[in-house]
Amino acid sequence: MCELFGLSASQRIAGPVLPLNEFQARGGATADNPDGWGIAWRDGADFHLEREPLPGHSSARFAGAIASLRSDLLIAHVRKARWPPVNTLGNTHPFKHACCGRHWVFAHNGLVPELVAMELANTTKACRPVGETDSEFAFCHLLSHVMGYYPMPSAEKPWLGVLATISELVAGLGKFNFLLSDGEHLIAYGHDRLHHLESHDDGVDIALVATEPLGDAEGWTPFEAGELRIYRAGLPVGRISTNPRRAGTQPSSPVIVNHA
Repeated sequence: MCELFGLSASQRIAGPVLPLNEFQARGGATADNPDGWGIAWRDGADFHLEREPLPGHSSARFAGAIASLRSDLLIAHVRKARWPPVNTLGNTHPFKHACCGRHWVFAHNGLVPELVAMELANTTKACRPVGETDSEFAFCHLLSHVMGYYPMPSAEKPWLGVLATISELVAGLGKFNFLLSDGEHLIAYGHDRLHHLESHDDGVDIALVATEPLGDAEGWTPFEAGELRIYRAGLPVGRISTNPRRAGTQPSSPVIVNHA
C-alpha cells in the first residue's frame, strides 16, 4: 500500500549515492506499488517535482531523475492506488502546494477517505487539491491548521505541536504515514509503518526515512506508533509522540521530547 522515501542532509547528495534505485524497483518489481511514482527534491528556494502515473520500476524518466539529481532534501513515493483506484498525474504523489510564503511537498501511505468530506467542509482552506486522493485532501487539511502558526518568531516552533495534534486526529480515521517538507525540515509521521536511519560520515550528516529498510538493513530503526520526527540539515531536531485513536474519541496531548 504505497511506500515512502525521504532524505535530509547537511550537504547536497547525488542521487546515485542514495538507495533510490532499490526504491525505484519497489514501484512494481520488488513490491506491489505499480500505479505511479514521484520524486521531489529541493532545488534552490523551490522543489523540483517529477511524477508519472506509471510503474516506477520500468520508468526511464525515474531512472534519469535519480541519475541527475543532487539535493539535501528529498521526498519520493511509489503508489498502490486504493482511494481512488485511478492512475492520473493529479493523483500521483508527492503533491506540492504553496502555503505561508513557502512551497511544501507531501507524500502519504495509508487510507483516510473520511477526511475528504471534512476538508471539503473546511471554510479556511490553505489549498485546494488538484487530484482526487484522500492523501492530497489530508495534505491541505494539515496546512489549513498549520498556517495560523507558521512561521512564528519563536524558537519553540508551536506549529510542530499543532501538526502533531492534527496528525494524531487524522490517523484515528484510518492509516496515516506521511512525509512532509516546508523546504527546510523533513517531517515524518509513522502511524504504523515507517523506519529511520541516521548517520555521520566524512563530516556529512544524513537522515533517511523509508517505509521499509533499503540497502543494508543494519541500522534502520522502526518508528514508534504515532511518532512524529523532525529533521533539519541531516540532524534530528525534534520528536513528538502521539497516540492515534479511532474517530469519536478524545485525542491525547502530544508529548514533545524536543524540537528546534
